[in-house]
Amino acid sequence: MAGTDRVKQVDLSALPPAPAVVLVDPQLGENIGMVARAMLNCGLSDLRLVRPRDGWPSEKAREASSGAVQVIDAARVFETTAHAIADLQVVLATTAREREQVAEILTPRAAAGRLHQALGAGLAAGILFGAERAGLTNEDVALADAIVQVPLNPGFSSLNLAQAVLLVAYEWYCHDDATAPAAMRYGQTEPAARADLINYLDRLEAALDDSGFFKAPEMRPTVVRNIRAMYARAGLTDQEVRTLLGVLSALLRREP
Repeated sequence: MAGTDRVKQVDLSALPPAPAVVLVDPQLGENIGMVARAMLNCGLSDLRLVRPRDGWPSEKAREASSGAVQVIDAARVFETTAHAIADLQVVLATTAREREQVAEILTPRAAAGRLHQALGAGLAAGILFGAERAGLTNEDVALADAIVQVPLNPGFSSLNLAQAVLLVAYEWYCHDDATAPAAMRYGQTEPAARADLINYLDRLEAALDDSGFFKAPEMRPTVVRNIRAMYARAGLTDQEVRTLLGVLSALLRREP
């Protein structure tokens, strides 16, 4: 997930339509590289740069991209924000500052829905991100259809450029993602068959009877039911039930 891992080559042309990411006045090549990495993780590949401070192309950007060099190599450079978005029909602008202008404010999640709707209708869309220190100018924001603001701790809402891009790009990617919210990975085993679990519980119950565990006969049915429910909730695997049977057998073989 992290570090210097290199990703395999991706056929950018095979990616589904996605919004362009427009970086206005980005400063460090390393930041651009980390943006490219964030983009490709989320299926975005159209990177546009407006007046990159340290020039372009940038070897530092390639190095910081952790393998997303295809995005770096395909990036386009523009002199103005207007030129960078000239072919786009829907434009959103990210900003953390309050602006003295009338504007619709979207969360990244709402922005993802808006962008999917636009691209689904065959429209070209993009997202503006400002310079690391100052963000977008009011003139840049005025070019957008709506503003994207990330709900964060109001006492400290400081994101670097790649973090901002990743937050918005991740919401874009998750919008249509069908990954289950939670899943159990079983590896080489599988959930235990109920018959095997019941066999273990029957043997455990018999062993508890023999050991005198049930001190109050009138409470025995309730205690047994609670023990069985506890094991049922555990979601044991086939291997785990076999292990429990082995433990029980070993204990029963011990000399008194």
